[in-house]
Amino acid sequence: MRTVRGLTLATLLAIGFAGCAAAVGSAGKVLTPDQRLSVLRRAQVWQPTNIPAMDVTRGPDGGFPAGADVECAYKEGVKYGGRSPKFGCELPDHDVVKVRYGAENGEIYAGVAATRLLWALGFGADGLYPVRVFCRHCSATSGGVDLQDGRVRFDLAAIERPFAGHKIESDTEDGWPWSELDLVQPGVGGAPRAQRDALKLLAVMLQHTDSKAEQQRLICPGKGHSRDELANCAEPFMLIHDVGLTFGRANWRNNNQVGSTNFDLWSKTPVWKDRAHCVGNLSGSHTGTLKNPVISEEGRAFLAGLLAQLTAAQLHDLFAVARFDRKPHGGAPVEGWVGAFRQKLAEIQAVTCPS
Repeated sequence: MRTVRGLTLATLLAIGFAGCAAAVGSAGKVLTPDQRLSVLRRAQVWQPTNIPAMDVTRGPDGGFPAGADVECAYKEGVKYGGRSPKFGCELPDHDVVKVRYGAENGEIYAGVAATRLLWALGFGADGLYPVRVFCRHCSATSGGVDLQDGRVRFDLAAIERPFAGHKIESDTEDGWPWSELDLVQPGVGGAPRAQRDALKLLAVMLQHTDSKAEQQRLICPGKGHSRDELANCAEPFMLIHDVGLTFGRANWRNNNQVGSTNFDLWSKTPVWKDRAHCVGNLSGSHTGTLKNPVISEEGRAFLAGLLAQLTAAQLHDLFAVARFDRKPHGGAPVEGWVGAFRQKLAEIQAVTCPS
């Protein structure tokens, strides 16, 4: 497993999701609840990027070129949570990666677009790279094409790379519920409300339905990851770990066909539940920790300013590289998705929130 060595948060965000997150769940590295809270209060959620210059087709460093052919071997004993199809696969350099797959699995489309949007705007999420996978020792009944040479081909797949950094957790909390954004304190160096509310509003825009605590991460960039070093992390950062259930409509069961890459539902779901009071339109799910958030004017204006910097070419490329036009059910032509995105931006721009 690669580790981060001497990189600042700004450098890590410039690099992007560089596939080098280190798990910090072992004994001796878990913080006390009070230590974790102290770190959380100082956390950031955003760093500036040159938005018009971000290459959303290429995506963050540390992954794979869009549409690349990737050879790997099925890794026995590797288990991942969640209900969507995925497996561990070992690359020739012995790096084991998480492969998501399946033409009907909305997460391989939505995850690519949502992570690249977050990255381009300066927020954080694990990276997802759209590829074609040739897997040795995979089962021919697992949804791929048996090539009769010991390999199974997955034409629609995506490889996940963790965001660079070391997880910060306590014995009572792995990840963070969205309510904890309100515990961040600008007075001690934490992110201002504008940035935190912008992240909430972006989650509403994307219809991020599966917002349970473990879908978010508190991380520490840098070389040190002992318990003391994590407790005194200079640049803690809060990010979204998994945004696969997006670009649909939030729903109680987090149903993949409803909540992930469903053009009809996403395009018809308004951003605001209550425009006059700037209540975001995000219905609760049984795992969700974010529901119909109230957005401040500074948060609305901050996100609107970021989104407005995306170029027409970037918006086209965002949905094209994520192959939104190839999903059998719920997909639509790229320009349809771009039009729906622009409509949502217009909804955000059209209101002024109460002070």
